[in-house]
Amino acid sequence: MNVAKYREAIHQADTFKRYGKVLRVVGLMIESLGPEANIGEVCWIHSSKNKNPVIAEVVGFSNEKIILMPYAEVAEIGSGCLVESTGKPLTVKIGRGLIGKVVDSLGKPMDHSRLPKGLSNYLTEQSPPNPLSRPPISEPFQVGVKAIDSLLTVGKGQRIGIFAGSGVGKSTLLGMIARNSSADINIIALIGERGREVREFIENDLGEEGLKKSIVVVATSDQPALMRIKGAYTATAISEYFRDLGFQVNMMMDSVTRVAMAQREIGLAAGEPPTTKGYTPSVFAVLPKLLERTGTSKDGSITAFYTVLVDGDDMNEPIADTVRGILDGHFILDRKLAEQGQFPAINSLKSISRVMNKIVSQKHLEAAQQIRELMGRYEENRELIQIGAYKRGTNQEIDRSISYHPKIMSFLKQGVSDYHPLEDSIARMQKLLNGGI
Repeated sequence: MNVAKYREAIHQADTFKRYGKVLRVVGLMIESLGPEANIGEVCWIHSSKNKNPVIAEVVGFSNEKIILMPYAEVAEIGSGCLVESTGKPLTVKIGRGLIGKVVDSLGKPMDHSRLPKGLSNYLTEQSPPNPLSRPPISEPFQVGVKAIDSLLTVGKGQRIGIFAGSGVGKSTLLGMIARNSSADINIIALIGERGREVREFIENDLGEEGLKKSIVVVATSDQPALMRIKGAYTATAISEYFRDLGFQVNMMMDSVTRVAMAQREIGLAAGEPPTTKGYTPSVFAVLPKLLERTGTSKDGSITAFYTVLVDGDDMNEPIADTVRGILDGHFILDRKLAEQGQFPAINSLKSISRVMNKIVSQKHLEAAQQIRELMGRYEENRELIQIGAYKRGTNQEIDRSISYHPKIMSFLKQGVSDYHPLEDSIARMQKLLNGGI
């Protein structure tokens, strides 16, 4: 047995453990002198008052000092606390044993139970797949919501943004998609949500049946910025793991706006200059890297739904505009429709699925275009119709749109617990145009 190489490795091994020292804490930022570490590496901060070290991540450097951001509260960290580098970035344990569980941003069960055995270590930050290795989107993905399956058909591996103001039904729509979709597994990321809403979403919107084929990653609004943004990375990493096993994954993130806000906090603490609406340049660099990780691969696919919380229903604010340009389509939830009791409140005329033309039959496409034309014609003349200024018989197309309008609105309305397969939604749409319903 050749032991020379082992002796050489022992001689070259560094037998000293090097620590840094906390110099100051300002807001979210911890500044330390040493140890040697790179951007993205995880460090442990040891406090004399707490047996368990505080986990932090290197986010920047300032005058040869390390800037750290903690994953937890910094109440027990003081000047002089020892900082130890792990020498590696954040990894989480992932496997089939997590299905049906609710975990935090570090992959630990929220009910404080033990992690199941047989899980693999997986880096939370991965590179997006090579564009040339991505198969084209060619098959429809059943969502189980009539308004989407008929007029805004989604493809397997497509990435969709759900844009809405607060209280218009984003979470309810996500719950419907999770229960009714044709995916093998759901990965749901609740980022920056109110703590009250987490259990309500799991029990009411997702339900017991939905949870059986889901993994829920939770980072509530009271947690540090780094925990919130890591929640998004952890959920994406879990989705990638199952995609590489050949699963058809349905990933939902509520909301990507809160991920951007968390990155803004980190950027400002690290000394970045604020730009549009206070967002730092790193926000607009991080979003494409995160959103491009989902989609198709040679093994499986991740069909992703990202909710975007738009301030004051302004669809052109910086984050909404950036995300809309990265994704493969967007659904606009309209407050006016919600106020009229139209749920899901999807504005079909303002929404678009960029791959629909390539994945549906010609017959389906023609029927969807006819309904959109009827809806568009009615919207153009809505004010004239409502005040009684339009006289029937003046224009045949407008007359037709008026007669079809109540039927179309009734078709697009769907109860929270209702389930409609993709084929059923298409058949109902064609029946509507043929004078049925």
